[in-house]
Amino acid sequence: MMADSPLHGITFGRAAPGVAVRDIRQAHDFYVHVLGFRCVFRNGDPVGFMVLQNGDAEIHLSRKADHRPSTVNVMHIFVSDAAALYAHCEAQGARIIKRLADKDYGQRAFVLADPDGNRIDIGERQGNGSESPPDR
Repeated sequence: MMADSPLHGITFGRAAPGVAVRDIRQAHDFYVHVLGFRCVFRNGDPVGFMVLQNGDAEIHLSRKADHRPSTVNVMHIFVSDAAALYAHCEAQGARIIKRLADKDYGQRAFVLADPDGNRIDIGERQGNGSESPPDR
């Protein structure tokens, strides 16, 4: 970035995806029991917004009664052991969209869907692989 840019010197931190869900309780249960997140904040009565965390990963759930899932991934989460998480997700009955595979961009990855059909790309860096996949 150029030194005279108004953004020069600004450091960005971790980003947290906002994920729309029809049933926030069902989504909470999935992210807690299948992916090991914990709820650190909730808002509303009934609850309409929730923040979930697991390690450095954070997800913001928002209740949206007419939510329709997309065919694109809503988030990418890096983990230390994609194979172990994949096995756990299968054992928990999670809907796997793309099976675990070693990718040519240096990740072992798979895609699953939450109960609302939101697609989550799970990846583990392999060797000297890049942090994110190239444009596909």
